[in-house]
Amino acid sequence: MKKAVHFGAGNIGRGFIGQVLYDNDFEIAFIDVNETIIDTLNEKQGYTIEIAQEGQPKIQVSRVRGINNAQNPDQVIQAIAEADLITTAIGPNILPFIAEVLARGLEARLAQGNHQNVDVLACENMIGGSSFLAQEVDGYLSEAGKAYVAKHVGFPNAAVDRIVPAQSHEDPLYVVVEPFKEWVVETKGMKNPELRLEQVHYEEDLEPFIERKLFSVNSGHATSAYTGAQAGAKTILEALQNPAVKEQVEAVLAEIRSLLMAKWGFEQAALEDYHRVIISRFENPYIVDDIARVARTPIRKLGYDERFIRPIRELAERKLSYQHLLETVAAVFAYRDPSDPQALELQELLASQPLKEVVVQVTGLEEGPLLEAVVAQLEN
Repeated sequence: MKKAVHFGAGNIGRGFIGQVLYDNDFEIAFIDVNETIIDTLNEKQGYTIEIAQEGQPKIQVSRVRGINNAQNPDQVIQAIAEADLITTAIGPNILPFIAEVLARGLEARLAQGNHQNVDVLACENMIGGSSFLAQEVDGYLSEAGKAYVAKHVGFPNAAVDRIVPAQSHEDPLYVVVEPFKEWVVETKGMKNPELRLEQVHYEEDLEPFIERKLFSVNSGHATSAYTGAQAGAKTILEALQNPAVKEQVEAVLAEIRSLLMAKWGFEQAALEDYHRVIISRFENPYIVDDIARVARTPIRKLGYDERFIRPIRELAERKLSYQHLLETVAAVFAYRDPSDPQALELQELLASQPLKEVVVQVTGLEEGPLLEAVVAQLEN
């Protein structure tokens, strides 16, 4: 039976990547530092996924174990040495922290004479996640390790999409997920192209699909959250029951469509269908998705290459409208949540520094018309 190593035993790891790997007949070693999750995985050797739709059907996943990479790095290294596939779902900011143990595992493959090609898929909410991880890993490799990795280890970029709301259950492994899921892998980065997973879509060039997802799902979801927060909503469903919020989300997605069509040649009708599906996912009555979860880390979400500023920049370059995205950016700057360190930090910056300086610091925009447009919107 094929063996997978998956970094990240959280809700996405178990409720999405784990399900697909299980359905493709893998044994899965989940790597995490959460002792409760790891211990329970080893105790139960399986878990339950609930699909958030009428009837709430259940999926049972088995053939799983857990390894605590803080306590047992040697076990992680050996699991990597034997793996047929390596995946991650840990968050972009955490990728650098697994680079060393991943490098040691790949070096172990070399030392043990395992010349089977293997791919490492970073299934993260970012553009070029696997490429980024490859660069981080490279810094820990010997010269012989670098030569081995160049020949035998692929880091194909991937795009993943499934809403898994914040949740808490008596069983720490139980996870509720939406019915929709999409996992796209870029074939040109693969070293083991013969290993293709059912339920995964493979494309030669992933960038159009990553941007379609990030600019549509991430931008739309965040717009629902920040605009909904201004309207006093506590959940995404409640936010979208407010006509003004829903109109704002639809208007932002219309601007996103204009960018995707101009940049990548997507067909308008297909994008309109895709965006209707996205909004229906946000409105799923079986998912209670707190605005606080979706809106957390506002400083990160205002980044230069993130879900608002990047499409605004690219729309501006093409002389296309970005007014509704600009309005949403203003809502992000106005967001308040005393339990979110970044929300607190952002409000402290706004209270203590000139507005333009804060915008430059947070968004990375340089002096020019676009910076002035953002500042003017914030001053309204």
